[in-house]
Amino acid sequence: MTATDTFERRPGYSTRWIGLIFIGISLLVISLDNTILNVALPSISNDLGASASDLQWIVDAYVLVFAALLLTMGAVGDRIGRKRALQFGLVMFGLGSLWAALATSTEMLIAARAFLGIGGATIMPATLSIISATFPDRERSQAIAIWAAIFGLGVGVGPVVGGLLLERFEWNAVFYVNLPVVAVALVGGAYFLADSKDEHAPKPDIPGVLLSIPGLFALVYGIIEAGQGEWTDPNVLLAFGVAFILLAAFTWWESRNPNAMLPLHFFKNMSFTGANLAMTFIMFSLFGSIFFLSQYLQTVQGYTPLEAGVRMVPLAATLAVVSALSSRLTDRLGTKRTVALGIMISGAGLLYMSQAFEAGSAYATIVVGEIILAGGMGFAVSPATNSIMGSVPVSKAGIGSAMNDTTRQLGGALGVAVLGTVMNSRYLEGIATLRTALPQLPDDIYLGISNSIQAAHMIASNPQVPEPFATMITGIADQAFVTGMNDAMLFGSAVMLVNALLVLLILPSRIRAPRESEPAADAFDRDLPGLAVAGD
Repeated sequence: MTATDTFERRPGYSTRWIGLIFIGISLLVISLDNTILNVALPSISNDLGASASDLQWIVDAYVLVFAALLLTMGAVGDRIGRKRALQFGLVMFGLGSLWAALATSTEMLIAARAFLGIGGATIMPATLSIISATFPDRERSQAIAIWAAIFGLGVGVGPVVGGLLLERFEWNAVFYVNLPVVAVALVGGAYFLADSKDEHAPKPDIPGVLLSIPGLFALVYGIIEAGQGEWTDPNVLLAFGVAFILLAAFTWWESRNPNAMLPLHFFKNMSFTGANLAMTFIMFSLFGSIFFLSQYLQTVQGYTPLEAGVRMVPLAATLAVVSALSSRLTDRLGTKRTVALGIMISGAGLLYMSQAFEAGSAYATIVVGEIILAGGMGFAVSPATNSIMGSVPVSKAGIGSAMNDTTRQLGGALGVAVLGTVMNSRYLEGIATLRTALPQLPDDIYLGISNSIQAAHMIASNPQVPEPFATMITGIADQAFVTGMNDAMLFGSAVMLVNALLVLLILPSRIRAPRESEPAADAFDRDLPGLAVAGD
């Protein structure tokens, strides 16, 4: 029996392309939420009085919980059914969006974002594992390329939708918009997706969850706090120490637990390891860059949220189009060369942005950087994702999908934290010149300016601040922000260069099938007895 015959006997095969639409809508709500929030950050900062570190936590509370729970939720989806997990996650995401929209403080918003992370962690691995369980090998790379393109589309639609909403409504509208998207995904998925699961899926790895979540939180907390003070501060060192101990214990436990949430033997396959490593640092640079870009366009350049969102469309459009076309290039060059080429192009984009962006840069300068950065990432993301999914058995698609998504979200969280820390440190150094330029500046005003670039502009716009002083405050704050952003992007460029070299060293040119199943066609037949497939 061929692999195609195996898939054709599965419920959902005949409606797989229609089902992919609703898988895409489910994915869209996640990628939309990532970038639509970035456009609203200045408004949130102004309305709730959020500092720079508060803004980082509003972003990272979601991403971090998302990353920490993905492996567990991927395994749960394999166990209870991937469609069922997807539907459950969409409901949670809708509830979390409503909670976030009603938030009246930064603490409440951070908590709501963390809850949203639970829903997102349930949705995302289900989308990719349903694709792997439904599409045969000859179609899977194209389906995954479309999946990656939809993710990129959400990156671009988010800023525009966010800008449109903020033109007429308050910042909480960016969370209300998730509700109709969730409703469409729920109804369409109920009709056009079939359920599948692994009858022999392991029991939930509770110790693994209890070790990984606080370990990841401690790691990112230490990085963010280092940006507010010093890397040698006692609380920073304590956070890193706790993170090291917990994550080392997690690795030790996973290597000995027969029901591990992360089977470490997958890492023996370099198609899995190399692609996950590549994905981590791709998202590191993408999330970190977008975190700066929306604030740069709105606060420094003075665009409205809608104007800023429209000016980020080329980034997302390029990412979506190139992702959809990347499978053709991969067929010619192989996975290794395509991923490495994409990463090097992205690194060149970040290098360009670090040198070309100034407080008064023309939009033509900005859009060139957006296109180079997104074009490179579009080439890299889809083949890296396909490498991860093609290197694990179909019966373990939930775990493979969850690992792919974990590296995305963890890389994104670390990108916002690390690059945000680089930027914030340079920002604090830059505004220190206000002490010399305006020695009469009260301490509380200086502290407010230190909190964020948005706070600096709010203080300068106060009618009680004399015009020369206001101009000096905004000029110094803008230059400090741009200097910090440039240094962060230069750091991101160096990370991408190292990433490309690692990919060339360890990622195979062609995807290596799972060790248990050579060749790939036999894998589908052998996996079938352990893969229960249920209709609606």
